[in-house]
Amino acid sequence: MGLLIRLAIKAVAIFYLLPLVPGIAIHGGFGNAFVLAVFFSLMLWGVEVLAATLAAIWAVTTFGLALLFIIPLWIFGFWILPAFALRVVADLMPYSLTVSGWSPAAWGGLILLVVGMLTGGFTRWNSTVRGASTV
Repeated sequence: MGLLIRLAIKAVAIFYLLPLVPGIAIHGGFGNAFVLAVFFSLMLWGVEVLAATLAAIWAVTTFGLALLFIIPLWIFGFWILPAFALRVVADLMPYSLTVSGWSPAAWGGLILLVVGMLTGGFTRWNSTVRGASTV
């Protein structure tokens, strides 16, 4: 049930907040925004898994030297992943969502990142940190 509420809140953000960003257009009604929220969530999960996998492979193959670049990139570039996921969703669903460049995608991704953190991202992150600290 919590997942449906988070998706509905994300759909509200997509339907009402993203069109306020110049360069982003939503085509359709709230049902379309809900479908976009589902696809965005799935795409963001896929992008995060791919980024973590590539970072791990790069760190292992360079015997840890890549961590000198990966950690600052992860700290300062955490907002890039939602922007990339938003662009991919816009490319896969051009009749539902239009994003006209990387700057609108960055702002839209930042909005969706904040909405995601407010609807459960902090809880998931907090439980991960607590689980790692007790080991």
